[in-house]
Amino acid sequence: MEELLQFSAKKKITFSFLIFAFLIFCFLILNKALNEDKIYSPKLEKNKNSYLPDFNLPQLFSPDQVLLSEIVKQKDFSLVNIWASWCIPCREENDLLKSLSNINSLQNIGINYKDKKKNSIKFLQDYGNPFNHNLVDYNGTESINLGAYGVPETFLINKNRKILLKIIGPINNNHIKQITKIING
Repeated sequence: MEELLQFSAKKKITFSFLIFAFLIFCFLILNKALNEDKIYSPKLEKNKNSYLPDFNLPQLFSPDQVLLSEIVKQKDFSLVNIWASWCIPCREENDLLKSLSNINSLQNIGINYKDKKKNSIKFLQDYGNPFNHNLVDYNGTESINLGAYGVPETFLINKNRKILLKIIGPINNNHIKQITKIING
């Protein structure tokens, strides 16, 4: 009988150890997953020049459609920002986008992504309109064709639509310095 109790106690200790080891393993996996960088950023191909594709989109404040290449020709540089009224980081970057509107050789082009027109207009009224042109991508197709992963996303392009800088996520002061450096040569 005593041998049976010792065997049972050994089973309990072994079982407890296995549960403990399993929990440690799960903790390590979860900890690694939580600490990994979550932003996936594809690299522009170095052997090819990357250009923003041309497309037609309706304007936010007009029923007319606009061809991107026609807008881009108006200035030496364009900042194409994909945004939405429901996007919290878009609110945070809005003042920085407005600060760029003072650069004469740069225009800001907003592409409103999968949003309702009334919400988009209210956003621009509440936070200010940093864009020279407001385009609308109701179903998100053109934004996906640009290579966007979500909102906000920003492309600095020249008048030939060559991508000079791609920013995934909200722009910050370091991005402003990069943009200014590229524009000023």
